[in-house]
Amino acid sequence: MHPSTVDERDLLERIRQGDEGAFDAVFRSHYPPLVGMAEGMLRSRAVAEEIVQDVMLALWRRRDSLPVEESLKAYLFRATRNRALNHLRHVRVERQGEPYVAAPTEKAPTAPSLLVEEEIDVAVREAIGELPDRCREVFELSRVHGLRYAEIASALGISVKTVEAQMGKALRILRNRLAAWLPGGTGA
Repeated sequence: MHPSTVDERDLLERIRQGDEGAFDAVFRSHYPPLVGMAEGMLRSRAVAEEIVQDVMLALWRRRDSLPVEESLKAYLFRATRNRALNHLRHVRVERQGEPYVAAPTEKAPTAPSLLVEEEIDVAVREAIGELPDRCREVFELSRVHGLRYAEIASALGISVKTVEAQMGKALRILRNRLAAWLPGGTGA
């Protein structure tokens, strides 16, 4: 067994027993790389630090029931990545809602235009939801969250070429699925 794996398991066991010194050691060694990864996804140092602090706080609070089956490092990186993605989803939802929070002088959208917009939105969500898992993840990180291919590759632990291939596949599938909604498309 690798020495760092043994140390990590020892630290994890000590954390489970409430050893603050072990928690401090894990925090100090893992905090900088976790913030770096989160910052690459979020493009905000402050938000990245907040997310990593939340992950570390959850680690301490849930220490007696931690679901760590692989390495502690992998667990922390996955938890940080998931929280960062959740934050990006939340920001996206807020942005999508902004047009509907109209200023008093703005004209509200008409019922027919809202209906068409909703139909298109549903079609797009369904099409994205039907993408293969990795394909959908790469597409959403790029198009929804605005990450560059290198950032996606780093966050997912895959090569930039794989990101490019998955994006190409996603765009082909979406073009076919949404042809009826595209200019010159056929269908509804």
